[in-house]
Amino acid sequence: QVQVEESGGGLVQAGESLRLSCTVSSGVLPVNAMGWYRQAPGNQRELVARFSGTVPVYADSVSGRFTISRDKAGKTYFLEMNSLKPEDTAVYSCQVHIWGRTYWGQGTQVTVSS
Repeated sequence: QVQVEESGGGLVQAGESLRLSCTVSSGVLPVNAMGWYRQAPGNQRELVARFSGTVPVYADSVSGRFTISRDKAGKTYFLEMNSLKPEDTAVYSCQVHIWGRTYWGQGTQVTVSS
């Protein structure tokens, strides 16, 4: 049973920072691919950052402000978010691919006040 859980969301003011975590419980099965997504009310879910192999890839809207990283085991992923803007307000979710299947966490709310 694969479980994906995000944490670290919250309410911050514009310009502040947050660090999100995504923990994957998959036993011995390795995570083949991983990405952070977000969905704001009334909007479609969009990709924020992902690993293409070992190379991080970012959406233009967050490039230079957000940093994706992972631990050595490849089971915990992080999204460091700096210089947050009100338009970053959304539910942030973690997506992982394991042996051809896709798994999602329930998401964590990030709210940025102006």
